[in-house]
Amino acid sequence: MNELENNTEFENTNIQKETNEAIPAEHKSYLPDDEVLPVKNAADAIKMEFSNVLVGQNDLVTYMLTGMFAGGHMLIEGVPGIAKTLSAKILAKCLHLDYSRIQFTPDLMPSDVTGTSIFNLKTSEFTFNKGPIFSNVVLIDEINRAPAKTQAALFEVMEEQQISVDGITYQLENPFLVLATQNPIEQEGTYRLPEAQLDRFLFRIQITYPHLEDEKSILKRFSIDFKNSKLNNINKILDPIKIAHIKSLVEKVFIKDELIDYIASIVVNTRNDSDLFLGASPRASLAILKSSKAYAAINGRSFVTPDDIKFVAFPVLNHRVQLMPEKEMEGVDTFKVIKRIIESIEVPR
Repeated sequence: MNELENNTEFENTNIQKETNEAIPAEHKSYLPDDEVLPVKNAADAIKMEFSNVLVGQNDLVTYMLTGMFAGGHMLIEGVPGIAKTLSAKILAKCLHLDYSRIQFTPDLMPSDVTGTSIFNLKTSEFTFNKGPIFSNVVLIDEINRAPAKTQAALFEVMEEQQISVDGITYQLENPFLVLATQNPIEQEGTYRLPEAQLDRFLFRIQITYPHLEDEKSILKRFSIDFKNSKLNNINKILDPIKIAHIKSLVEKVFIKDELIDYIASIVVNTRNDSDLFLGASPRASLAILKSSKAYAAINGRSFVTPDDIKFVAFPVLNHRVQLMPEKEMEGVDTFKVIKRIIESIEVPR
């Protein structure tokens, strides 16, 4: 082990020690250091299944696991052909849950998503036929291909996990996860998602083209397996009971008050930045809190660090802030604005 590795190990040990000392006694009593290991083990197992089918996109996989364990919905954005839908399929196959897929198109109606009431001639009554949204894992492919009216059908179900039709409310089963994909809004035949719709996604994960070496690996893998048959051999890692247990462990991950203040400062600063027309709401603060805890647990830690917050901040904030019109015309990058805001705030020690 070289000097750099020794120093890193020493720093991590000090962070662990200082954090453990800061944890109140009531937290220590029900969250031992090794209690989050089931979260890490599950994440590692799912990552292994991904690696058998998907080449590269490691951050995407980590974000998807973080979002799922934090109990949020995810929007995956990128140009066609870079494995957005494939990634969502792999995650769904790793879960022992009901799964449905909805292909959004310009002529899709809200009732095609939520369901519709059909008149039964035998009973002379209306019977509600549930739509594909009634599932545990719902893949919405190309969500921005449908107009706002159809997208609005998702507002209630994504926020409250229920559907109201003809004055009757139908509850959806736990867990409930929406994985949506979209092409960049510059693509032809797409509609911009309403701000209220975007805000219901915990993460917007933006992915790009693979690097040269990953591209070569993709070609070599598919050169002997045109149909990607490994997709059919994915093992189911988690069921509803295990997922509920993991979420309960994530909730218990400790976060210091100083880090809570750090999260609040980041979000509030988005509301006061001169480059931004619209800042993030308290829902963003809660999203960073939840997802930073999930990311810490995935890494085998029972406490949150500033790096956890920095890692999840961009996918939480990038779809919740809007650039000033003149800045957007100048081509200002939202990522750089968020990065600047984070770097301007002193990191808690």
